[in-house]
Amino acid sequence: MSPSTRPPFVLAATGALYALLALVFCAGGAVLLWRDGSAYYLIAGIGLLLCAGLVWRGRAAALPVAAALLFGTVAWSVWEVHFDWWQLLPRIDVWFGLAAWLLTPFVRRHLGTGGSHGGKLVWGALAASAFVGLFSLTTDHHTIDGELPARGDASITSTSGDWTAYGGQASGTRYAAASQITPENVKDLKLAWTFHTGDFKGADDPGEIANEVTPLKANGKLYLCTPHNQVIALDPDSGREIWRFDPHINRQAKSYQHMICRGVAYHDASASAGGAPADPTRAAAVAACPRRIYAPTADATIVAINADTGEPCTFFGTHGAIDLKVGVGKVALGVLNPTSPPLVTARVLVAAASVTDNDSTDEPSGVVRGYDIDSGKLLWNWDSGNPEETTPLPPGRTYVRNSPNMWSVASADEALGLVYLPMGNQTPDIWGGNRIPDGERFNSAIVALDIVTGKVRWVYQTVHHDIWDMDVGGQPSLVDLDTPRGKVPALIASTKRGDLYVLDRRDGTLVVPAPEQPVPQGAAEGDHTSPTQPFSALSYKPERKLEEHDMWGTTPFDQMVCRIVFKGLRYEGIFTPPSEQGSIVYPGNYGVFDWGGVAIDPVRQVLVGNPNYMAFVSKLHRRDTIDVKGGSGTEQGLQPMTGTPFAVDLHPLLSPFGIPCQAPPWGYMTAVDLTTMQKVWMRKNGTVRDSAPLPIPMPLGVPSLGGPIVTGGGVAFMSATLDSYLRAYDVRTGHKLWEDRLPAGGQATPMSYVSDKTGKQYVVVMAGGHGSLGTKMGDSLVAYALPDGSAPRGAQR
Repeated sequence: MSPSTRPPFVLAATGALYALLALVFCAGGAVLLWRDGSAYYLIAGIGLLLCAGLVWRGRAAALPVAAALLFGTVAWSVWEVHFDWWQLLPRIDVWFGLAAWLLTPFVRRHLGTGGSHGGKLVWGALAASAFVGLFSLTTDHHTIDGELPARGDASITSTSGDWTAYGGQASGTRYAAASQITPENVKDLKLAWTFHTGDFKGADDPGEIANEVTPLKANGKLYLCTPHNQVIALDPDSGREIWRFDPHINRQAKSYQHMICRGVAYHDASASAGGAPADPTRAAAVAACPRRIYAPTADATIVAINADTGEPCTFFGTHGAIDLKVGVGKVALGVLNPTSPPLVTARVLVAAASVTDNDSTDEPSGVVRGYDIDSGKLLWNWDSGNPEETTPLPPGRTYVRNSPNMWSVASADEALGLVYLPMGNQTPDIWGGNRIPDGERFNSAIVALDIVTGKVRWVYQTVHHDIWDMDVGGQPSLVDLDTPRGKVPALIASTKRGDLYVLDRRDGTLVVPAPEQPVPQGAAEGDHTSPTQPFSALSYKPERKLEEHDMWGTTPFDQMVCRIVFKGLRYEGIFTPPSEQGSIVYPGNYGVFDWGGVAIDPVRQVLVGNPNYMAFVSKLHRRDTIDVKGGSGTEQGLQPMTGTPFAVDLHPLLSPFGIPCQAPPWGYMTAVDLTTMQKVWMRKNGTVRDSAPLPIPMPLGVPSLGGPIVTGGGVAFMSATLDSYLRAYDVRTGHKLWEDRLPAGGQATPMSYVSDKTGKQYVVVMAGGHGSLGTKMGDSLVAYALPDGSAPRGAQR
């Protein structure tokens, strides 16, 4: 081309940009079409290529082509996703900008004459796009907008303002009965005090270090633990440190998968003894340590600490500790790791531990043990691999290797004499071709044991032959339900798969139906699948399968890539088996509900939860095709699964920009009326302020890890979202009432208590971050309260 016919720079640059984008869309669109996906991207690429040539040649005909591209994109987008703003935006934004660019004076004047009609078409396409965008802002496809009926007397039902167990009480309801903080005054909450633990990640710590602790309030003190298992007692009114106990765990091991402490347990021996014990040994124990903290350590012990002084209770176990490694055979440091607090009952301490997920088939036993609450003597052991033999094993014998474990928190009904275990899965979680026959019935199940003997009283399994890591992560919640037949003592189990199983806690029979339904088949070589799974009628599982048009991104480019990836993976809905092709696991193995569980107001008969929706990919690799010697230090990435034919790569389904491929919302707050078992409200929860490249608080609804609490005043609190906020919600409607910025990630469950000195109600949460989720790390325990004189007159403690 001669200099006289060479296009102006602005046209050359514009044409080159259009041509580059055209090549990207043509190439990607061809791959997507070959995978039986949408033809749109290939058509759009061809249109861009035509527009590029016309712009390069200075032809006004580029304008109607650009208008047609924008008109067609808008029409196609509305056909795919209707008027959903956050789905429409990334489909249209680039095309809107490209069309508008052609109308700028320094481009338009070079496009030749006779283009007025084309310009009008472009203006029309821009106007249509703007109208669709503005209209979509007025629609909401993701909210259930309802209101819980006023019901009962919601004032405090207990004379205590304490929070004496991980879930508030041994029933695990996460309910604080105090009613000072109400929907009307919660906006006045102010920061009362902040305490810094001083415990931070060290050089040898794993990637998954997290501050997931929920403190206790008992004995006139707050008790909490840190990721490295330091136990701290604080003054509840000022946050002043009273004492600190450091077990000095071994931090040099490279085999820790987690460095987490979710909480400690409290026991008042003098109060539960019913007077002075007749047994001299027990009496001496009570006299020496009448009030105790039982705390787990990452190197597999449970330590007993004087709750008054912070000194070890030396009569307990061996010099104040019981060793969970006894009887489990060989165990590398960090592989057996109790991340959750033990369960305290009047006479028995129930303890278990997590193991390293997806590492090998030769893991420590998942045995759950009952110890004498005063002496630490082993009373019984329940090993899911040998479930009938609960008498303590004699010296020299070991528990069954690799039997299913309980890594979360148990609940108890001492009137019924039962402890309820939320069971994990036999590891490796993703391939189960050689699992223990006895253990199969206890994987991903709720198991009720006799507190005194450890004998199984009943079992309900939520997933048969679980090869998706859909175990029961949340503490079971015990509540007496109002039904047409009167009060029913119930247990509600939240699960990763999203189903809520409502059982009669006396015998494990279903209160809400959960019929068996067929599921996808075709497990990996050497494995099998159950033909059916139980699906509860009360469920937050995704309402439908993911489809190609559910793939998302910030632009059409990463959305196209996500579609290509989606069409290249195996996916037949929930319970699609893991595969060498790579399978979509949706809900993902982080779970709809995880260890945060749900919160229940037993007076209002309402359940509050924070369901999440994130798709994961589970891709198996034959062991002879890949070299993997150890895990990733978290539960994501390439996991060895030594002893099976495969390693597995587990990761969220993300775009090239690290954005979820699956369209938002990814996280909600919700409530269920437990008298009707119907969802009352459901609202998007959280913003992308702390997880997007730019700190813009777009209210997409983000994932959360942790759980909510509810209070007698009708307010729910939750801090677990990926943005660093503590938020308050109206229990009746779900409306957000208040929020405050936290100094770090709040991936923990809050708690609430009433001061013994002032009668003031506090809300407390750990803001310490989560290593695996990438939230800001910190060491702040933060307390909020109403200003003096703001509580309603006559509010009960």
